[in-house]
Amino acid sequence: MSQHSDRVRDTSFYQILFQTATEGLIIANKSGGIEMSNPRAAEMFGYTNKELLELSVDDLMPKHLKEKHVHHREGFMKNPRKRAMGIGYDLIGVRKDGSSFPLEISLNHFVDNGAPKAMALIMDVTKRKEQEAEIKLLNKHLEKRVLQRTKELDESQRLYKLIAQNFPNGTINVFDSEFNYVFTEGAELFKRGITSEKLIGKNYLTRLPKKLSSVMKDILQKALDGQDEKHEISHENQFYVINTVGLENDQGIIDKVLLVEQNITERKEAEELTKESLAKEKLLNELKSRFVSMASHEFRTPLSTVLSSLALLEKYDDAGIEDKKPKHYQRIKSSVRHLTNLLNDFLSLEKVEAGMVNTLLERIEIESLIVEIVDQQKQMTKKGQSITLKYQGPSSMISDQNMLQIICSNLLSNAIKYSSEDSEIEFTGRMGNEQLIIEVKDQGIGIPYEDQENMFGSFFRAKNAANIEGTGLGLNIVKRHLQLLKGSITFESVPDEGTTFTITIPNHT
Repeated sequence: MSQHSDRVRDTSFYQILFQTATEGLIIANKSGGIEMSNPRAAEMFGYTNKELLELSVDDLMPKHLKEKHVHHREGFMKNPRKRAMGIGYDLIGVRKDGSSFPLEISLNHFVDNGAPKAMALIMDVTKRKEQEAEIKLLNKHLEKRVLQRTKELDESQRLYKLIAQNFPNGTINVFDSEFNYVFTEGAELFKRGITSEKLIGKNYLTRLPKKLSSVMKDILQKALDGQDEKHEISHENQFYVINTVGLENDQGIIDKVLLVEQNITERKEAEELTKESLAKEKLLNELKSRFVSMASHEFRTPLSTVLSSLALLEKYDDAGIEDKKPKHYQRIKSSVRHLTNLLNDFLSLEKVEAGMVNTLLERIEIESLIVEIVDQQKQMTKKGQSITLKYQGPSSMISDQNMLQIICSNLLSNAIKYSSEDSEIEFTGRMGNEQLIIEVKDQGIGIPYEDQENMFGSFFRAKNAANIEGTGLGLNIVKRHLQLLKGSITFESVPDEGTTFTITIPNHT
């Protein structure tokens, strides 16, 4: 009685489990006929439990899969084995209304009263399949976005590299904490015939001269310490602007340095040319001012003298006075001679400036030429002034006679002009085998020390010569003609004691 009760109780328990299971349960015979089903199976397929018992499991498959399913079912019954849920199969079930849905089936077999049976545990996986489809769609979109992002990153990297490669007149570099190259590109590398691949991993400082390496190490170390800086550095006649910035990692620690280097040599040269041009323009303006000032004074004085002397001569003619006329004739001659010298200076300078002066080399009697020049200048001397001439060496040389006359005449004219009456001027010439050396020494006012460096400039006049007639062009003309003859000029001067000019002219043999 007790055993019977236990069996009844066990049967009731299994019956409850069968009826209340959340998965569909179907028991089918060897031919596939459904012998038992639970409410969940009937609900899943849209049948009543009674209707299911009149069907075959093949009737729950789509028509196009029935034949295949029959083959699988017969194979399973011949060689029954446990099969886990959904292993190897994507199964589809068909409801009573003809709609289909995805399902998974776990099969097991057993023998009941000698007859083989199959028990199917069926699960509707519609929601899961929908979720899987949604996940696949999301994955597809994600993959597409990843591909797009990767493409964008690749394009960005390509553009960054292209920009870096073409960074004008410089390089863009990234170094690690040991100052090894992590990245480097730039047009300057191409100019040097260096590829970035050859530098990656190599130490930047070892490529620099020792002195420059020490400077750059300090700059890079400051960048690692968080001090972004800008420097201008020169090396081998090249000028560079260096900008350094520390780069932080994900933890906010600076472990790399960005160094942007740009060659500014051309810009520097352009700046220097601009400065030189401005300086020349300033000098030109100063020269123009000096010229206007000088010309207005130098031309007005002799012209006034000529006019006043002519007016007096007319009066003397009317009055029959003869003894006072020679003085005014001499004044007129002196003024005209001064005007002539002024014009000659201007014309000489203009010809040299315009490149119109050509050197005519010929054999000349230098001793005779010097004597002639001294005799001409003696006519210009002041009262009591004397010119002593000394010459030694060969009497001839090959040079330009006209230029020699201009050079020597200007030096003697200055000596006369800036010396007082009753003073002596020494003119000494020495001719060797290769060059002529001439010295002109006076006992005049001398040149102030602060003006001596500017004495060969155009229109320049020393401070102590402001009240003495002159254009400030004589020495400039002398120097320019000496340059054409490949000669040179030097001088020594002591204020209030005198000046000695020395010129050297090669014998163009």
